[in-house]
Amino acid sequence: MMRKFDTKVQEMKYRVLKEVSKEAWNGTLYDNIIDIPKKIISGKKPTVRCCIYKEQVIVNERVKLAIGGDKSNPNVIQVIDIACDECPVGGYEVTNACRGCLAHRCETVCPKDAIRFDQHQRAYIDKDKCIECGLCAKACPYSAIRHNRRPCEMSCQVGAISMGKDNQAVIDNEKCVSCGACVYMCPFGAIMDKSYIIDVIDMIKKSEENKNYKVYAIVAPSIASQFTYAKLGQVVKGIKELGFHSVVEVALGADKVADLETKELVKKGFLTSSCCPAFVDYINKHYPEFNKDISHNLSPAALLGQYIKSTDEFAKVVFIGPCTAKKMEMQRADAVGTMDTVITFEELQALFDSRDINLNELEEEPLDNASYFGRIFARGGGLTDAVKQAIIENEIEDFDFRPVVCDGLDEIKMALLKLSKNIDIGNFIEGMACKGGCINGAGCIVHGNRNKVQIDKYGKEAMEKTIKEAISVLG
Repeated sequence: MMRKFDTKVQEMKYRVLKEVSKEAWNGTLYDNIIDIPKKIISGKKPTVRCCIYKEQVIVNERVKLAIGGDKSNPNVIQVIDIACDECPVGGYEVTNACRGCLAHRCETVCPKDAIRFDQHQRAYIDKDKCIECGLCAKACPYSAIRHNRRPCEMSCQVGAISMGKDNQAVIDNEKCVSCGACVYMCPFGAIMDKSYIIDVIDMIKKSEENKNYKVYAIVAPSIASQFTYAKLGQVVKGIKELGFHSVVEVALGADKVADLETKELVKKGFLTSSCCPAFVDYINKHYPEFNKDISHNLSPAALLGQYIKSTDEFAKVVFIGPCTAKKMEMQRADAVGTMDTVITFEELQALFDSRDINLNELEEEPLDNASYFGRIFARGGGLTDAVKQAIIENEIEDFDFRPVVCDGLDEIKMALLKLSKNIDIGNFIEGMACKGGCINGAGCIVHGNRNKVQIDKYGKEAMEKTIKEAISVLG
């Protein structure tokens, strides 16, 4: 198989999704579900586990997530406890750089008397006493004390991940914004997002039985940077080969949102964008005082789904994109009913291969519904550029547009912190939870700076040159 993913963890996840999808298409999923782990690792040596039996148990847990996961847990991001046991316990550790100096500044600053010394006067830390304040690390003149943090903890910018009593990762749903950074960063694949791929297959099979029942795929503009081994037109054709009635680009909804948010911004004087569901969730959970400033417009995907359903009473809408947080957005009160389910690009690849669809052998079909400005929503700063254009197209001359582009949750946090202290930072905040924007979402097949180049190129290929031209089809 041609290598399609950034990491082997993604490939492992893909293999599970592919096998589950194969069985679902055949109508034999629940008859053969117990055999899927054996199929996946048959003839393969475990790469990181102690034995083949543990590997099978972990794959079984992945299968459960592939068919929807734990229904009692509302979060789409879940920890596979049995797979989360290979990372070293975090905390402060004295390294070999310790010189056994006489000053013992580390001992002096420790508030809990947790620093001890061996016969060579080299320091070590009593973990039972250490409260991880970090004062010893700051005081050491040799920088000999290191703070070990697990990749999932380091990737989480909202402090939602901690270690449980058995040292497995625990996600605080009250803090988590479902951005999926931990999913992508976990080197053992012990954190995954629930999949709704079975729901998509069920919808398509139903549409084959009932011609009035149509399944629409609405695809995020970041798709242009993902299936690098095929042409975009072949990907569009492949989606239709799966059984989707029509493929519409979410960038068309982005054009409409740019126009609506511009008018809302001018009317209110200050606004935070509503396009990134993880950003919206972050405000609601961590800075609720700014809830009133979130744009009242739906996200591009939700708005487009709403439009499609208004024109076809039998329509079922599936969002396909890079975003794990989108799986939470579809459950949000203001978006319920606009999308019937959500899958990622990783899951779309599994669907293609479960039906033996070779994209390279397909003819191309066009995907041309949006403008350049709608398409560049996929990368950081794209929404801001679109609002600038909408200001021009709406002939708004007396408004001082002062945007703040927040690239990642760390920058979002800083902007909202300043805002909470009444520091003037501008009048429009574009918040993207993923660094670089949607092109680096957790559900992407490939990540990196190259994706931005691909999106800008894709934007320039749009037939519609203005936002107004693009949204004219929406009425």
